[in-house]
Amino acid sequence: VQLQASGGGLVQAGGSLRLSCAASGRTFSRYIMGWFRQAPGKEREFVAGISRSTDNTFYADSVKGRFTILRDNAKDLVFLQMNSLQPEDTAVYYCAASKIISRMPNDYDYWGRGTQVTVSS
Repeated sequence: VQLQASGGGLVQAGGSLRLSCAASGRTFSRYIMGWFRQAPGKEREFVAGISRSTDNTFYADSVKGRFTILRDNAKDLVFLQMNSLQPEDTAVYYCAASKIISRMPNDYDYWGRGTQVTVSS
């Protein structure tokens, strides 16, 4: 499956952004979808994930209550709604697809190019 993330940008602290990830190729609905991020000099970290049927979502503690992951299987899209953004959320954000529910990057088989999110203080 090919993935393409978009929607990043520059926002002030306290603001919001909505990232989108478009999938093509294999059957999108077969995959667990995740969002990860990587800040300069840091390892890639899990942000949020959603099950195939959208009834199970899971988040990193650092974003719980601020970020929401959504998917639209009819349109092969997954979203990350990010509210109350803080400077520490600054990173390149990636969407990824996996066959299992996991928070580990190595468990994700397909990755899109990242989209930069920059939060100014």
